[in-house]
Amino acid sequence: MAYDPGAIDATLAAAVGDDPALIAELRAAFLESAQRGLAAIEQANDDEAWRSAAWRLKGLAASFGAVRLMTIATRATEASAGDVVLLKRLRRAVAQL
Repeated sequence: MAYDPGAIDATLAAAVGDDPALIAELRAAFLESAQRGLAAIEQANDDEAWRSAAWRLKGLAASFGAVRLMTIATRATEASAGDVVLLKRLRRAVAQL
C-alpha cells in the first residue's frame, strides 16, 4: 500500500479550508492522538484492551485519511494482545505521520 503524505493535509483542508496555521494545529493534534492511541495498544494487557485501543486508533486514522495507519490498525483489531509484528508496523506508521 502506498503512503500518501498529503492525504491528511487534504482531508484537513477539505474540512477547514485554506488556513495553513489551523491545518498545522489540527495535524499536530491528530499526531498527538495517534501517539496516545499507540501507547494504549502498547499498554494493553489483554485481548479486549488491545482490540478496543486498535478500534479507536483505526477510527482516528479513518477520520483523518491516514489509510496506511487505518489498514494496520484494522489488522490489529483481529490480533491478540502484544502481537510484536503489528506493534512494529503500528509504531512505524505513526512515526511516518
